[in-house]
Amino acid sequence: MRMTGAWNLRRAILPVVVLIVAVALGGAAFVLVRNFVVCWSLTSLPGMPLPECGLSVNPLGGPNLEAGTGTPAPAAATATPQANVQELQLPPAWDGASRINVLFIGLDYRDWEAGSGAPRSDTMIVFTLDPITRTAGMLSIPRDMWVNIPGYGYGRINMAYSIGEGSRLPGGGPALAMKTVEQFLGVPIHYYGQMDFRAFEEAIDALGGLYICIPEKIRVDPIGPKPKQVIKPGCQTLPGYLVLAYARDRKSTQGGDVDRAKRQQLVVMALREQLLSPQNLSKTLAAAPKVYREASVGLRTNLTFDDMLRLGMLLKDIPPQNIKQVVIDYSMVTMHMVELGGEPASVFKPIPDKIRLLRDEIFGGGALSPISQGTPQALVQAEGPRVRVLNASYTADLAQRTANYLLSQGVPVSELGNAGQAYDRTIIVLHTPKLYTLRTLVTLMGVGPAQIRVQPDAAAGADVEIFLGNDWVARLPAGF
Repeated sequence: MRMTGAWNLRRAILPVVVLIVAVALGGAAFVLVRNFVVCWSLTSLPGMPLPECGLSVNPLGGPNLEAGTGTPAPAAATATPQANVQELQLPPAWDGASRINVLFIGLDYRDWEAGSGAPRSDTMIVFTLDPITRTAGMLSIPRDMWVNIPGYGYGRINMAYSIGEGSRLPGGGPALAMKTVEQFLGVPIHYYGQMDFRAFEEAIDALGGLYICIPEKIRVDPIGPKPKQVIKPGCQTLPGYLVLAYARDRKSTQGGDVDRAKRQQLVVMALREQLLSPQNLSKTLAAAPKVYREASVGLRTNLTFDDMLRLGMLLKDIPPQNIKQVVIDYSMVTMHMVELGGEPASVFKPIPDKIRLLRDEIFGGGALSPISQGTPQALVQAEGPRVRVLNASYTADLAQRTANYLLSQGVPVSELGNAGQAYDRTIIVLHTPKLYTLRTLVTLMGVGPAQIRVQPDAAAGADVEIFLGNDWVARLPAGF
């Protein structure tokens, strides 16, 4: 029985830590390869050219318009961007716009050991990265949170994975767990990851241990025949089995699961520092093949390796002070007794206002209230964007006609104007993270990745600016 419980606790931190190892190593390797090229030629996502490409910020710039006439000045000519094609096809750079949310799942293996069917999740942590603001965050969700599981009514959040697996739903346990967390927090979940415990220990040992600063003395109980040990406070290098024992402990401190969640996040941050800090980069690259081999053996995720490279490239550029760490703690829930399976059970019922504030602290403008989820038009309305439409073509009334079209499609337009410059192709400039608005405009206007610019500027007076090029004249739907 002791081994069964230990197995369960050991699994709790695994998906969080090992997927971070894989992502970080992928990013480190990407940085090394990146030195051999000038810019990326393969991209399927919108984004701004890297400064290293040597391209102008506005490669589609054309002639200035004569004041009062709207006709082009004779000395200038419109420019067409030249593709910088490289023979080596590397993964595309991050799109520069979309926030990415990853759900880390730890499974309760007591269920499998007891033969009671598909396992429940023991740990859920949402990891989010925002490429526009260069911020990230971790939010830990208690396993006893009382939530609505889509299609199955209310239950503990740790039941979502088990139901999805046991019912053989499309996507299985991960898909239903992701949907449940999406509905609970009101944010989209794009990826998930879960990890085998042996791979975690071996990956840490392949790194030569983990350098971590322990804030307080703690007595841990390692898995297997090893005796209980006391980890003293202070900065030190711990082997894999002690890192795991430290991260899984939930009985040595009064905070229980909340304290355990904080320790798990501390381990994640220590891993990030060890893998991505400049002084450790050469060691990381040397150990990368072995560590990734050990980690990937037990890794289950819907992230492709290219996804990991992109996430790693973004993660390395986010300083530690820009990574927020929060846990849904006892002040944000109330304790209730319910009946589950004919037996009384204690659950955490969320205090919505407090959960919402915590969510917004981590996800900021990328978060949506659950009631705002629905059609693209509803999502745009929930963002409340300020859209500025500027005429950069030779057609005098194009801005007004385009505004009428966008309004008919549910996209609010707050301002019209003249760009003062002519473009061959339409450009969309994103100043604040109104991501659903951006995606809707991309769909409605048919713009490509090279036509999107990400220029963070809270003082721009608009969240999104659309510079209407000559190409849009023929694509504007009839009747507008």
